[in-house]
Parts: sequence; C-alpha cells; structure tokens
Amino acid sequence: MSQLVLVVDDSPTTRKFIAFSLRLIGCRVIEAMDGHDALEQLARNPETALIFTDLNMPNMDGLSLLRAVRGSAAFAGVPVLVLTSEQDEPVRNQSLQAGAEDYLVKPFSSEQVQQCAQKYLDGLRRTGT
Repeated sequence: MSQLVLVVDDSPTTRKFIAFSLRLIGCRVIEAMDGHDALEQLARNPETALIFTDLNMPNMDGLSLLRAVRGSAAFAGVPVLVLTSEQDEPVRNQSLQAGAEDYLVKPFSSEQVQQCAQKYLDGLRRTGT
C-alpha cells in the first residue's frame, strides 16, 4: 500500500505541484492550506506517514505546526520536511531545532521533492512503521 503524505502550503499552485510530484512515485496525498487545516487533516488521517510544510502561512505558520506535531503523541514521530522561500540560516536552524527532518528552499524541482520523500518513506519502511 502506498504511503499517505500531507502537503501544507497556502499557495494552491505549490500544493498541486508537490502533490503531483509525490503521486508520480506512488504516494497518496492530502492537502492543507495552513497549519490549522493541517491539524484537522491529521486528525482525520492518522495513517499520515510524512508531512511537507511551508513556513509562511496565514492562521498557523509552519513552525507552529511543526511544534504542534512534535508535541502530539500520535504524530511526534512523523517526519516533517520544510519547503520554504526562507533562505536565512537562523530560520533554517530554528526549523531543524524544532524537529524538522529536512529543509528545502524554493524553488525546488519535482525530483528534489521525490528524492526527499523517498528518503524518509524508505526509512519508515525499514523501521517497520
């Protein structure tokens, strides 16, 4: 069975691009437009195996989402990958310290998204989760 991936970004174009890229490698994808929507999607989809999130979003930003996921017993172990236009090293460090597994700067290619997803999904398959 294919793994379920949550894509969180306030840009519909970016969400669709990432979702399309992930579907090409066999992932099932759900989408959210901000952190609040993402938490609702996670509650409805407890089998979520991986999260891609933007940082700068209205209502609840990606860093707040990351902290909420890491603070949740149900989702604390789900890999979170940050995809953002923020190139500043302090922002990158803050994301990684908050628990992000990886940090990709926009623009990124479909291949980069796929490679990043496969890296973490393959790791989940090896550990049996």
